[in-house]
Amino acid sequence: MKFTSMIQFFKPLLLSLLLASNMLMAATNTDSAVKMDRIIAVVDQSVITEQELTDRIKTVNAQLEKQGTALPPAETLQKQILERLIVDSLQLQLANQSGIKVDDTQLDKTIDRIASQNKLTVDEFKKALEADGLTMRKFREDIRSEITIARLRDRDVDNKITVSDGEIDNYLTTQANRGDEQDEFEIAHILVRSPEDSSPDDLEKVRAKTEKAMQELSSGKDFAQVSASYSDAPNALEGGKLGWKNSTQIPALFLDALKSMQMGEISQPLRSPNGFHILKLTNRRGGASTLMIDQTRARHILIKLTEVVSEKDGKQKMDAIKERLDNGVKFEEMARQYSEDGSSSNGGDLGWVNPGDTVPQFEKVMNELGLSEISEPVRSPFGWHIIQVLERRKQDMSKEAARLKARQEIRARKSDEAYQDWVRELRDRAFVELRLEDKF
Repeated sequence: MKFTSMIQFFKPLLLSLLLASNMLMAATNTDSAVKMDRIIAVVDQSVITEQELTDRIKTVNAQLEKQGTALPPAETLQKQILERLIVDSLQLQLANQSGIKVDDTQLDKTIDRIASQNKLTVDEFKKALEADGLTMRKFREDIRSEITIARLRDRDVDNKITVSDGEIDNYLTTQANRGDEQDEFEIAHILVRSPEDSSPDDLEKVRAKTEKAMQELSSGKDFAQVSASYSDAPNALEGGKLGWKNSTQIPALFLDALKSMQMGEISQPLRSPNGFHILKLTNRRGGASTLMIDQTRARHILIKLTEVVSEKDGKQKMDAIKERLDNGVKFEEMARQYSEDGSSSNGGDLGWVNPGDTVPQFEKVMNELGLSEISEPVRSPFGWHIIQVLERRKQDMSKEAARLKARQEIRARKSDEAYQDWVRELRDRAFVELRLEDKF
């Protein structure tokens, strides 16, 4: 290669080095040089900086102070928050690789809703954030990350959760066999996790950590503060709060302890395959209830609107059907002949309809009809309807409601367990290099 060609080849590199040298000299010579951010963790293809950790610690400190929770030791809080940043980073990287994105329009709607829930305009909400030491830009980034992680969880975890009728039957049978099947408990929880296949030495360290946490609780220290200092659960910095749980959502190990506890009482350590658990019973409630609803047995005729059938054509066709019904033609015959709904083979019979089962336009007219009365043509998003009410009744839907509640509770429990396992596997597979100790 000729000398002049070599100069041309290395020219961009030389310019970059010269620029870097000048910048370094300028930073060295100025009295107000800004300290450069430092990488404290490498997480697969991403990094976590010291400034990110500092910002998150400030936010969590402000939240804990606002809640009146005493702050845990600085080193403990730092480790808790760094681990959360690592897990969040892994999930965001996976979401990005999978093409999961949150556009600005969706983000704006979410922030509008948050502001509205706080009874503030967006501008007022922005000022409130600034008063708490947060910028709207940072808040938007955090909300975008939360939505992204929620969508990733929904795709990779929640959508794979199934609840069978057999599981619901077993759930309800278990409830029926318990005298306190309607009891609900508001719980806070500390988990001192023991690694799988723990050695005797590791297990002894976990046991000692648990005993130290119990000593602090016995001395009167706030449960939320001890949770933030000792718990390995994901909600440690939220005081370990699990919220309200039905008795059948709670593991038998926990429930046996909770049954005999008084409100405000703290349990002795409970041993499980995951480690040691400490529970606090914050509140308790119970009592069975009956759910009576108004049901309507109705039938209808539907003419759908299409590219071929216009609004006007559909209405004219329905007016002709209504005229024949008024002249004594049987409703079921007209439904079988003309209705474009799946119920046409049953003479338009929809069976017993619960409130909310039909679209509002349909339900409003149906509720206003007398028995056997036939409506005028009714427009809904599906097309034109004619409705007839056959019967009305009050129905005890407690069993159906219980099955729906059971399905929701089983799904929530399975989802939480699956998500924790999924996050743990994601963390175990990742390359994580911690550099935080370089600071000291």
